[in-house]
Amino acid sequence: MIHLVKKYLDINRFSNEKPAFEDLFLSHPNYPSVFAITDSLDMLSIENIAIKVPKEQFPELPEAFLAIFKEELVLVHKKDGQIAIETAKAEKKQIPSNAFLEDWNGVIIAMEPNEAVTGKSVAFNYKGLQYGLPAVALIALSLAFNAYGLNHAITLITSVIGLIISIFIVQEKLGYKNEMVSKFCNINPNTSCDSVIKSNQSEINKWVGFSDLPLLFFGVNVLSVLLQPVGSVPIVGALSVISIPVIIYSVWLQKFKVKKWCVLCLAVSIVIVAQAVTFWMAFGSEVNIAFSNLYFYLFVSVLFASIWLLLKPVLEDKVKAEGSAKELKRFKRDYKLFDFLSKEIPVLDGFQRLEGLVFGNKNAEVNLAIIISPSCGHCHKAFQDAYELYLKFPEKVFLNVLFNINPENNENPYKPVVENLLALNHHDPKKAEEAIIDWHIKKMGLDQWKEKWAVTTIDMKANHQIHQQYHWCGANEFNYTPVKLINGKMFPNEYEISELKYFFNAFSEEKAIMENNSVQA
Repeated sequence: MIHLVKKYLDINRFSNEKPAFEDLFLSHPNYPSVFAITDSLDMLSIENIAIKVPKEQFPELPEAFLAIFKEELVLVHKKDGQIAIETAKAEKKQIPSNAFLEDWNGVIIAMEPNEAVTGKSVAFNYKGLQYGLPAVALIALSLAFNAYGLNHAITLITSVIGLIISIFIVQEKLGYKNEMVSKFCNINPNTSCDSVIKSNQSEINKWVGFSDLPLLFFGVNVLSVLLQPVGSVPIVGALSVISIPVIIYSVWLQKFKVKKWCVLCLAVSIVIVAQAVTFWMAFGSEVNIAFSNLYFYLFVSVLFASIWLLLKPVLEDKVKAEGSAKELKRFKRDYKLFDFLSKEIPVLDGFQRLEGLVFGNKNAEVNLAIIISPSCGHCHKAFQDAYELYLKFPEKVFLNVLFNINPENNENPYKPVVENLLALNHHDPKKAEEAIIDWHIKKMGLDQWKEKWAVTTIDMKANHQIHQQYHWCGANEFNYTPVKLINGKMFPNEYEISELKYFFNAFSEEKAIMENNSVQA
């Protein structure tokens, strides 16, 4: 399902949002569902809609959209009266419009294209460069310091190809999904790399499975040929010939036991056969392998196998940890849990009379208040997180910044910061916004800040608010900062302000219910 949405993001020029979407979608409490898709897109501020459309309006739909077809999500392309659909299993087929309409339930997910992107952007794969450059450097060094014949070059090239395919096999086994590989592996209904690689028949023992063998074989071959091509190529060829029975067993396993074809496994088999043919053509039945070359190959084999057997459990634990983290995120993003942890404010009376620095839409479903102090280091982060949430969702968030500072303590060097902020706010809220950003986000020094934002006189209203806010905090025993309040309740300590975006839909529904109840009353 996820690769269809990611492909749809590509079509609408949101390629840079794919990693963020994947993280939000997989950790959504309603995963996997249409709501999880649309909610995740909402959090990324991508305009989208999930709606049931009358079939008569089908011609008016965009050229590409997601739809529920035969009770599963598909990516739909309309062109010249034909419908091209792609399924979650990466299967593609062309069907006439009338055939599509018969099995389509009318539900679509559509999104607005990203108009901010003027040209086709090309994502640069830094990770590929990170691994590719050292590999190219090793091959270049080997070519520079060793004499390569045609059969040596062919063996090296086929071994590198085999190693790359082997890495894809291990990724499938561990659960790392690669879009390109998934397309090849599910090229038709009879192919499924996942079914073969993860089947019980593919396990040899608890340490090594058939999915490890290609990686070990080609990894050792590449390393040996790079370091000692002349001595290693005959051994690689001989082992390729010996491996033919294993290939036959692999094909039998796929055909009669699993009853699915693994495209990656077949590709590995072809590479090994190619190496065996190259060996037979170059050496025939007469081959002499020096003991020193055999010792070298065995040494490399033990070294590579030891490294892999040490590394494999680490990778498996990492995959399990990532899966657990997603499950925990899903649990944490359940609004019922957030609401349960949001405790009532002990003394709410008087809160509406507190006037601080306000940002955003006063009618927003999220009413966030933070009570901070200019001398508090943690308040810098609280304000920055809250302010960034407001900037990203100005229509959904109303931010109210209040202060907790003793008005009687004239020895507090930070008292003028609050006085000046509130005085500025009464006369020019825009300047007050710039001033609080200088203090909490840019972290300007006290003397420099006072020099820039000093107000000639502090009016009575500012002083009155300092007293009111301080006494209201005292009545609630808020003897600390920052204090975070959300929609008239205490913000749970178990959550970060940035995580509020996960609950926008829930807050909106809650607000609608409250408004409906008040109208009925």
